[in-house]
Amino acid sequence: MQQQSNTYVIIFSVITTIVLGGMLAMANQFLKPRQQKSIELDTKRQILNAVTDLKGKKGKEILDLYNQTIDGIVIDINGKNIEDSENGTAITADKVDVARNYKKPPEERAYPVFIYHKQGDTEAVESYIIPVYGNGLWGNIWGYVALDTDLNTVKGASFDHDSETPGLGARISSSDVEGRFKGKKLFDESGHLKSVIMLKGERNPENMLDIHHVDGLSGATLTVNGLNSMLQNYFEYYSAFIKKASKNKVAAL
Repeated sequence: MQQQSNTYVIIFSVITTIVLGGMLAMANQFLKPRQQKSIELDTKRQILNAVTDLKGKKGKEILDLYNQTIDGIVIDINGKNIEDSENGTAITADKVDVARNYKKPPEERAYPVFIYHKQGDTEAVESYIIPVYGNGLWGNIWGYVALDTDLNTVKGASFDHDSETPGLGARISSSDVEGRFKGKKLFDESGHLKSVIMLKGERNPENMLDIHHVDGLSGATLTVNGLNSMLQNYFEYYSAFIKKASKNKVAAL
């Protein structure tokens, strides 16, 4: 009787596992398209947030605005345009997975550049938006930095995070902190990359907040360090494109 009882328990457990596994797989397949659409909407919202106020806009309005104002290219670390992915299929900026690329060596990554223009006029470029990605205190941090047409002045920024501390490091995604980057410069007058650096601590003296420095965050030193490293790295990765595009703009004048 004991052996039969054990056999029953084992068979019941196996069947239950198979049934529940199948149900979870079906649920995942059913929800996957919705999840992908949600990720797409959130990504496009973050890109637009770097250059324009989306207050009051939701769902379809955001997607429509994105489609009307954003184009993109993909480059390599040398600033050369990439048209095909590794498997030979056409590649577009909004299909580049920045998080997945982050796991590759910098010289092997594809780098998207999002170009913001006036609605209905792709020639009227108003900003170039580059993604940034790195490590915070507890997890990954990322964002988008919009550069003015001089490809040096920050026009806006949008940051986000996985799990930074609420009220401390998590403040990098607040509009107040993001707004501090507006108007800052990437390069000095000699053309050397200086990046934009968040200072240690908060309420720093005005004389410390020059064209390359923004006020910091109290109690969030490691998040700030991660943010600074992220910006420095990605501005460096995009520097070849920036310098090449800047020369082309001058030559076109």
